[in-house]
Amino acid sequence: MKFQRNLFSKSMLVASMAGVVALSGCSKSTESSDSASTAQPAASTGETIKVGILHSLSGTMAISETSLKDTALMAINEINANGGVLGKKLEPVVVDPASDWPLFAEQARQLITQDKVAVIFGAWTSVSRKSVLPVVEELNGLLFYPVQYEGQEQSKNIFYTGAAPNQQAIPAVEYLMSEEGGQAERFVLLGTDYVYPRTTNQILRAFLKSKGIADADIMEEYTPFGHSNYQTIVSNIKKFSAGKKTAVISTINGDSNVPFYRELGNQGIKASDIPVMAFSVGEEELRGIDTKPLVGHLASWNYFMSVKNPVNTEFTNKMKQYAVDYKLPNANKLVTNDPMEATYVGINMWKQAVEKAGTTEVDQVREAMAGQEFKAPSGYTLKMDASNHHLHKPVMIGQIRADGQFDIVYKTPKTLQAEPWSPYLPK
Repeated sequence: MKFQRNLFSKSMLVASMAGVVALSGCSKSTESSDSASTAQPAASTGETIKVGILHSLSGTMAISETSLKDTALMAINEINANGGVLGKKLEPVVVDPASDWPLFAEQARQLITQDKVAVIFGAWTSVSRKSVLPVVEELNGLLFYPVQYEGQEQSKNIFYTGAAPNQQAIPAVEYLMSEEGGQAERFVLLGTDYVYPRTTNQILRAFLKSKGIADADIMEEYTPFGHSNYQTIVSNIKKFSAGKKTAVISTINGDSNVPFYRELGNQGIKASDIPVMAFSVGEEELRGIDTKPLVGHLASWNYFMSVKNPVNTEFTNKMKQYAVDYKLPNANKLVTNDPMEATYVGINMWKQAVEKAGTTEVDQVREAMAGQEFKAPSGYTLKMDASNHHLHKPVMIGQIRADGQFDIVYKTPKTLQAEPWSPYLPK
């Protein structure tokens, strides 16, 4: 198989970490054959197979990432209870990069070279993934990345179990423009200032223009990680919406979502007036705020906790039991969300691939991952694409309920193949 990779230079990576992204650096090339170092892990030679868990458990992203660590540990417990992998128990090695993007790279290197993990499950923001990318490519490691992202990347050392733009962002905007979604004619692109929101919004701006939306009807605004004062921005959104049906596309990440949604409530913005479609807000982020003023606002994902099927019932029950057994904070209020499902799917697909390959050796596991299928809590059978390392996934759009859950108002009848390279950006 041939793979394409993102060609961000070191200077561009540093810029993206500072929240200033040179989008023109997104380009596509063919992956050279086996240029990686031979320092790949030999984790299966001991009594256990070590796996790395690389998620922020402190800092601005802890609100989102801590639950992914818990999901990974639950899945590992489940696998071990059923005999492990290749007759060996999985041994998790958990680290906390603390929402510090360069630290993701340092800890990924440590996990591979010192801890000798066979695979890493982790990262949330695209800048944290881009920090890890050159490390896993240099050392021929594997990263399973469980969050929706902006595309424009395809590394042979990363499996992308979250959504590409055509599996989340584009369908969400199409929904808002439809009669069912309110026929929006004016759009606010509001995000956190880093690579994912900026690149996604560049894609969406081009898509909107292709649908006849004028530049004057697109407002674009960014705030830093951890931003907490949205009073002026929300006031400007109200002014911008005058005269035309307006919708907000939110790519705000982390704990900034709490003050943003609180300010919407403070200024009386209702979903019937200006709907907000979020790409990084799910059940976990809503758990900490009063959702009653937010009823009717929207989110686009590939899974919601409220989907009804036996697989999801089993998954949510296992997570709830894990929370009780390990005395997690607010265990009685545990929720599941899309990146948690993607984490669970990724770990189980990796297990299947290792068992098919008969080894944890990276090159053989990579080949065995092609075409892997798994019946997911979403109710769909997800498939790992044989050529682009992205999952085939459904699209779902949910409306926020007063209890912090979502009513699903739209879903695709079948999964969609990911298109990592957006047709709305220059190649």
